[in-house]
Amino acid sequence: MWLGVNSGAMTFEVPEGYGKSGAVTAKEGRRYAKLGNICWFTNVDNKSRHDCLDLWEEYSPERYPKYDNYDAIEVSKVDDIPYDYDGVMGVPITFLDKYNPEQFEIVRFRKGDDDKDLAVNGKCPYFRILIRRRGDDAKAEQA
Repeated sequence: MWLGVNSGAMTFEVPEGYGKSGAVTAKEGRRYAKLGNICWFTNVDNKSRHDCLDLWEEYSPERYPKYDNYDAIEVSKVDDIPYDYDGVMGVPITFLDKYNPEQFEIVRFRKGDDDKDLAVNGKCPYFRILIRRRGDDAKAEQA
């Protein structure tokens, strides 16, 4: 299962009493609002699922701290995934809409070895997905 195409903000028809800002009225008198964080989960393959992330950040122990309760590094933004790190990395949940199973392996979700939320220096970042770059194929793509 993975995210389908067009996940993200979508527009839905809303009832007359819907009070959130951003609602608009269409010609036929119906009201619509753009709602974010909408995900379609599917098992239908799609072309974008095979697009590789361009990785350009270089690993540095100072920039990527280790978790207190799991042998992995914290990567605070998907765009900051280092191209030269072969171990496990914790990335934000927004990684899911960029996930390519040929480039990355999902190792675990959210919890450390102690079955508690992942933590760096005692602080827990919002939900993390633990990933690892796939072998030599991923390295060759970066060359």
